[in-house]
This record gives sequence, structure tokens and C-alpha cells, in this order.
Amino acid sequence: SPSPDKKHPKTLYLQSVACSTMDTAPIKLAKINRVLGRTGNTGNVTQVRVEFIDDPNRSIIRNVKGPVREGDILCLLEWEREARRLR
Repeated sequence: SPSPDKKHPKTLYLQSVACSTMDTAPIKLAKINRVLGRTGNTGNVTQVRVEFIDDPNRSIIRNVKGPVREGDILCLLEWEREARRLR
């Protein structure tokens, strides 16, 4: 366990927990090929088609919250699930 800082005793501990969690969590990088449209009750979610960086032949549809555009790279913590297509 790292020694705590005198001014901010929890700072070092929280940083080490976050780093160890990020090291063990698998992620996949995916590039946005096409923005398909807006969804959600207020239109605050964007539906996009992404292709995986490590496997360019595989692409899926995902819902993304926040500003995105074609060419952006997403870090996907979960990559098996695909969003339903907009109607």
C-alpha cells in the first residue's frame, strides 16, 4: 500500500486503485465509420457504425453519448453487444 500524502491522504490510494482497475479491464479500440442518426428520448444519444482497429472486417452499431463525428476512435469496454438499428 502506498504511503498517503499528508495534505491529501486519499489521493495516492485512489490513483493506484484506478490504475490497477484499468490495467486488468480489457478494452477494444474502434473507429467511427458512419454516423447513423440521433436516438433517445431527447436525441442526446448518437447511433454510429464502428469498425474495430484490430479487425477491420468486423463492424457493429453502437449508441454513443456525447459529441462524436466520423473518424473518432472509441474505447469500448464491452464489444460483444450491438445496438438495435434506428427505425
